[in-house]
Amino acid sequence: MPCWYFRAPYPRPDALIEARAEIEVISNYTTREKRMKARSLLLIAALGIAAATPAAAQTTLNVVTAGDQNMVDYVNNYLGPKFEAMNPGVKVRAVGTGPGDSGSQKIYEKLEAQNKAGSATWDVDVAVVHQRGAATMVNEKLLMPYRNDIAAGKLVSRDTAKNALGANVDGYVLPMFHSQIAFAYNPDVVKAPPKSFAELNDWVKKNPKQFGYNGVKGGMSGVGFVMGWVAANSGMGDKLEKGPYDPAAKATIDKSLAGLKDFNQYVVMTPGNAGTLDMLNRGEIAMGPVWVDMFYTWMADGKMNPKVKLELPSPGLPGQPMYYVIPAKAANAALAKKFIDFAESPEVQAQGIVKQFNWYPGIDPQYVQSKMSPTEWNKLFTDITPAQLEKNGRPFPLSQYFTDIVEGYERVVLK
Repeated sequence: MPCWYFRAPYPRPDALIEARAEIEVISNYTTREKRMKARSLLLIAALGIAAATPAAAQTTLNVVTAGDQNMVDYVNNYLGPKFEAMNPGVKVRAVGTGPGDSGSQKIYEKLEAQNKAGSATWDVDVAVVHQRGAATMVNEKLLMPYRNDIAAGKLVSRDTAKNALGANVDGYVLPMFHSQIAFAYNPDVVKAPPKSFAELNDWVKKNPKQFGYNGVKGGMSGVGFVMGWVAANSGMGDKLEKGPYDPAAKATIDKSLAGLKDFNQYVVMTPGNAGTLDMLNRGEIAMGPVWVDMFYTWMADGKMNPKVKLELPSPGLPGQPMYYVIPAKAANAALAKKFIDFAESPEVQAQGIVKQFNWYPGIDPQYVQSKMSPTEWNKLFTDITPAQLEKNGRPFPLSQYFTDIVEGYERVVLK
């Protein structure tokens, strides 16, 4: 069966164009992917060797993270040194397993193997995984609950701390960050941005070829728009997110996609996530769905018209978190909890997650505001307030519904 995976956001400006969060369908690994998988497995194996090697008066906290190299760099170059300074005798060591759900899958396979081998302790202390991976690991009892054991556990408010693509992960995860899709628009052209998908549908008919998005094959901002459209026009919003899955719902999904086919007559198809931003900047379109962190990175780099603003329409557009988790038999479980508590603290969320990466915080933004200057806070939360984010920031649908929507788009909209 095809494997769906998320590619984690990549904040470095030049690499951001192609490394943006996107979902791809792959049936077989390419040669490059085989090399990446082999390299990731070797890195994970190195943790086992390190754990088995005596160290003089030093405790090594082993962190394994899915996602791109920036995730590893964040731990090794930012979080780790700060945590080590606070905890003499502790060394934080992070390795990566690669982007997307396939990266989380490698972590799952590592933990599953140690579990089946009957190992008394496992050599992964903290893992950073995607929603699908967390759901699988919780279901197979490979993780320990810890959220109620740390102070930062009381600072989360969004449903993603409890629900991962329909699976109950309450107590087992804390979001490291949230990425989010929103509409970017030029206020010189869009005087009153649409507040809902119904208003957007009316707007594009009055302003043809001024809205652009990148379909379901050009990056996740376009895919997320399609998911938001179906949720808004099918009446299935909660069911898409929480289940249960009903294959008979394909007819309802297809009906909403028929409306999207008509909508597409009035819009421009952009060449990708970066393509949408580029066309906005050049004035070729006036509005389109974008990743918020990518938008602000372009803005900071002078690549985006400074007048462009953001809008998060009702009933919402999807985003995605990545989770901190602790394996069920982590060798250093107490230290792992302390590390995550530090990583989720308002200070670290403000300085690391928000300022360095332009991601939305994993904890409730109200706890981060006092740790940021008014200029820093307003940059991220003026257009989309924390209240709007909590209300209209939605998760992606269950994987089965996700597949039905994408396949339906190809069958109904593109035929």
